[in-house]
Amino acid sequence: MHKILVALAMALVAGTAAAQSVDFTEPKNGAVVSSPFKVKFAVTGMEVKPAGTMDSNTGHHHLLINGDSMKVGESIPFDETHLHFGKGQTETEVTLPPGTYKLTMQFANGAHQSYGPGLSKTITVTVK
Repeated sequence: MHKILVALAMALVAGTAAAQSVDFTEPKNGAVVSSPFKVKFAVTGMEVKPAGTMDSNTGHHHLLINGDSMKVGESIPFDETHLHFGKGQTETEVTLPPGTYKLTMQFANGAHQSYGPGLSKTITVTVK
């Protein structure tokens, strides 16, 4: 009986836990945009906090230009194709020359270590 109650309690807790995910609220996948264009980030089940904050279930956004999601624990580079939003920003303006781009949002902890593909989202945009 005790095992059944424990299993039931665990199932209830698991059912109420928020799923963790990220998404672009702007632009939408496949959008044709003019440069500069606005990019808005969303996260579910985590809290946006500035870089340096190492509380559990917190982190901040990164935007990878023509890059793929990163492995769990991998440090996100600081360069022109890995944009960091370490102040806790949830939107930005991006300037890119005309062309088609893959934009990958990667959520990472306060030390810029990736939470992995489960907390990333990739879209494609065309800059006219």
